Amino acid sequence: MKTFGFAGWSGSGKTTLIEKLLPLLVKRGLRVSLIKHAHHSFDVDQPGKDSYRHRHAGAQEVLVTSSRRWVLMHELRGEQEPSFDEQSRHVSPCDLLLVEGFKHAPIPKLEVWRAEPGEAMLHPNDPYIVAVASDAKLEIPLPLLDLNDANAIAAFVLRHLELA
Repeated sequence: MKTFGFAGWSGSGKTTLIEKLLPLLVKRGLRVSLIKHAHHSFDVDQPGKDSYRHRHAGAQEVLVTSSRRWVLMHELRGEQEPSFDEQSRHVSPCDLLLVEGFKHAPIPKLEVWRAEPGEAMLHPNDPYIVAVASDAKLEIPLPLLDLNDANAIAAFVLRHLELA
């Protein structure tokens, strides 16, 4: 399983870019999965649903399954957040694991950077960033990709991971 990450500040366009890349990668016959790091207390469940009620009643894990999908929710209940390596072990085998967030994970990453709002670039302090996708012309020591050219970015990722 090859792994490739997308790092950038909130609002930089990571999710939108990944949403454009996924069909391009799947169209090439790859089985692609994704791990997204969310901040703080997110919830994928809805109040009133059985799974929500069971989780809030104290269940450590709740697995909900149907003929179309399944999801496993695990409550940390004060435990330390698992590392990227620990989390990635929960993903079923695939050809390519895309990672959104996990800025500090030791995996090859594409920095997604926009001129607005003007946040500092990450790549000078992260040796795992292998290229930058931006909407600006930049003088940087890494390959610079047009943030609006999903085909070129997909091709770069596949070449970098030797999947092309």
